[in-house]
Parts: sequence; C-alpha cells; structure tokens
Amino acid sequence: MDEKKVKGGSTLSMLLREEKLLIALGVFNPIAAKIAEKVGFKAIYLSGGALSNSLGLPDLGVITLSEVAEEVVKIKNVTEIPLIVDIDTGFGETVNVQRAVKQLERAGAAAVHIEDQVFPKRCGHLEGKMIVSVDEMVKKLIAADEARKDLLLIARTDARAVEGIDSAIERARVYVKAGADIIFPEALEREEEFEEFAQKVKVPLLANMTEFGKTPYISAERFAQMGYKIVIFPMTAFRGALKTMRDIYYTIKKEGSQKGILDTLMSRDEVYSLIDYYAYQEADSSTLARAKRVIGSR
Repeated sequence: MDEKKVKGGSTLSMLLREEKLLIALGVFNPIAAKIAEKVGFKAIYLSGGALSNSLGLPDLGVITLSEVAEEVVKIKNVTEIPLIVDIDTGFGETVNVQRAVKQLERAGAAAVHIEDQVFPKRCGHLEGKMIVSVDEMVKKLIAADEARKDLLLIARTDARAVEGIDSAIERARVYVKAGADIIFPEALEREEEFEEFAQKVKVPLLANMTEFGKTPYISAERFAQMGYKIVIFPMTAFRGALKTMRDIYYTIKKEGSQKGILDTLMSRDEVYSLIDYYAYQEADSSTLARAKRVIGSR
C-alpha cells in the first residue's frame, strides 16, 4: 500500500501491517460494537444489509447517507476500534460520493467500501445484479480518493456474477489505479477463485464470509494462507440475534414467563458491566458531592 494514501485510517492501516489477517466482525448498532470489542476483535464492520434490515428495510440501497452517518457516530461514541463502513454505491454520482466520504470520515469511519453495482443495488449474493461501466466506477473512486483525508478506500467489485472472474480481476486492477487501497471481490464461488484473485491482484484483499450465499465456508486461517488481509462476517451476529429474539418472544407468548430461559439471557450485572454503568454512577455521585460542597460554601 502507498503510505501516502494509507495515512488515513491510521489505526486500521497499522493493524493491516501488523496482523497476518484482520477479522472485522459485523455489527449493527453500538451495543453490538461494544460486545465485539469486549470479546477481543480489533476491527468492526457496519454492513449496509445489517443496518437496513435492523430498520426493517431490504438491502436495496434504500437507507440514506444521514442514517449511515448517524449510526457511525453512535458506534464510534462507544468504541475505539476501527470501523469499516459499507456505503453501497456511494449514495449517488461523484459529487454525492465526495460528500459521503467527507461526512463519514468526520463521523469516525476508518474505511469505506463502494461497489460497482447499478443503483438500486442488490445483496451481492442474490441473482439479477447489474454493474456499472468501468469508467463510471473509476470516476466514483477518484472522487472518493480526492475527498478523503484520513480514511482507507475499499473498492468492491460484483463483476464475478455478471461478467466472470477475469472481468472482476481486471476491474480490480483498474480500481487500484483509481485510488483504491483495498479490493473486495464479492460473491466468489470457489476457493480456487479466491486463490486466483490473490495471485493476480497485488494489493490487500478483503473477503466476505457471509452465510447462506454463493461463497463456500472458508476459515479465516485459510484466507490468511491465501494472502487475504481482512475477512468480514457481516450478518452472522445479526442473524443470530434475530433468531434468539424470535425464540424468546415465542417462549413468552406460549408460557407467559421468561423463567425457563433465564440461563440464555445476559444478566443485569453483565449488561451493566458491558455498558460501564457503574462508571456513570460514580461520575454522577462525584458531581453531586462537588455540587453540595459548592452550595454549602455560599
């Protein structure tokens, strides 16, 4: 990576140099980000699909820049680890891309990725995707590159499903010339394709290890062996949380009580520890004590 370009997202950049492979766990709100950090992950990922779905919306590019930026601010208010942000197709044309990059960088994103799909985009692992021309994507990447200051730029290509692996590789090479620091080849279908991509595209690569999609289940260790630098698990925790909530609601509806499932819940003390409740309580007590001293000295 060109150090001049990589000064942005400095912590993320440092991690990419130090770590053989960086796992960026998918989060969809601030409390999920805090859990990921407490567990020991060094980076997190805000998926457009997870954020859209958490709002009860489909992953069709319907969320707005303001909604994404607001969530980034909330997440960065509670965690210090680098956050990679999915910005879909950039929220519009080149001027929109520039505005998005500037706003998300101010919000605290360490990196953003933009994809070469036609708007409205689709989930990368569904049929019926369409991609823009290379020229159009290059313009967006150049716009993003010129707008950033302290941010890593990730280019995602969905060309594998539309034009084949050779086209995806060629696009990736062009996207690097346009300013991308990292390439994200979406929805590759065989381990051999990931290997070929790593052999032919000589910049840091990001792999998407989502479930129920076109990509086979490949371990983080195997991705590291192939030369990938980042692996994201964008929806795993979100899907698990949804299933757990549904099961709990069914139990309460059926039994009228949560007594039988208490061992599946995070305790009150565990939640308080997670959100640093007692630190807030101590700060409040300290403020109150100081106020009493001031009032008493009048």
